[in-house]
Amino acid sequence: MKRMRSAAAGIAVAAVLGLATGCVSSSSGSGSGGSSSADGTNWATTNSAQAGGGMDALVAAARKEGTLNVIALPPDWANYGAIIKGFGDKYGIKVESANPEGSSQDEINAVKQLGTQDRAPDVLDLGQAFANGNTDLFAPYQVATFGDIPAGNKDASGAWVNDYGGFISIGCNTKLVPVCPTTIADLAKPDYAGKVAINGDPTQAAAGFASVWAAALAKGGSLDNIQPGVDYFGSLSKSGNLLKIDPTPATIESGQTPIVLDWDYTNVAQAEKVKASFTWQVTVPSDGLFAQYYAQAINKNAPHPAAARLWQEYLYSDEGQNLFLAGKARPVRLDKMEAAGTATPALVAALPKVEGEPQFPTQPQTDKAKQVVATGWAAATS
Repeated sequence: MKRMRSAAAGIAVAAVLGLATGCVSSSSGSGSGGSSSADGTNWATTNSAQAGGGMDALVAAARKEGTLNVIALPPDWANYGAIIKGFGDKYGIKVESANPEGSSQDEINAVKQLGTQDRAPDVLDLGQAFANGNTDLFAPYQVATFGDIPAGNKDASGAWVNDYGGFISIGCNTKLVPVCPTTIADLAKPDYAGKVAINGDPTQAAAGFASVWAAALAKGGSLDNIQPGVDYFGSLSKSGNLLKIDPTPATIESGQTPIVLDWDYTNVAQAEKVKASFTWQVTVPSDGLFAQYYAQAINKNAPHPAAARLWQEYLYSDEGQNLFLAGKARPVRLDKMEAAGTATPALVAALPKVEGEPQFPTQPQTDKAKQVVATGWAAATS
């Protein structure tokens, strides 16, 4: 159910998940040496398909490389299993997937430790804080649809670009909970004693951290003050409402975790899995509206630089963005695709409804909040 990330792994610095745009080498050589096509194009330093001779030239170079190395992409996370298969089938490129349950920090470590080796990651899917802090490791690249993506959702040079995201939501087993909570404030009700879980330790996992910030917004805090969120979960712990169980598909299916705070795309995906047994109701709480994006980047030393760039083109195409949408995640180009009629209507309709305006922290606000949670969480919830 979860993909472990650092506490601030995916806090968005701008934009609003497609709801209010404008907010915020070859297989035998290293990427630094380049992957040159027949016409002399060095794909390791080429910043767009057009600059390299067009999509046909990029596809030909990527097929010649024959392999793409990805990392930290669980097949059941945001539909990455189908995305990897779709890319491989479409272009005849073998996708090597390393450490699928890895964290953003694991990805950065792999880039640094493997250097120019053939097994180094070609591409990265990172939490925003990791994208912001490691641009020196990335190769700037602008996909064909780069202009569709709001300025707040990308590095101006294309060193990183947001790809998909979601909102903190409340998942609830209606078989075990007659009246499900629909707001953060509801979680304190005595009816939910021993029933509330959050996805991951907030000092280590993005979903857990974001849940604390959502609670802060609901309980009088702000982007400058996450302490009310820590205090609120402390009160839930003392009342017995907060479970000290990390939710998984198994704990949800067994009934151990009847109420779970998590990203809406993971909660909705869980609802699909269990619908034959019970209804897993998913609500985005209006009193603690908090969202995030993840970011794509290309390793500047990618061993397969053409394949890396073709992967980016695939992810940001209508086909790739609809595959994220099929995984219940909100693709970064959703607004533009809806306006153009290229977003699959049934997939859009399946997303949980959102009311209100999300709030987005700056990097300094995120750094401050991380420190507050790191120093206060254990004591508050012990």
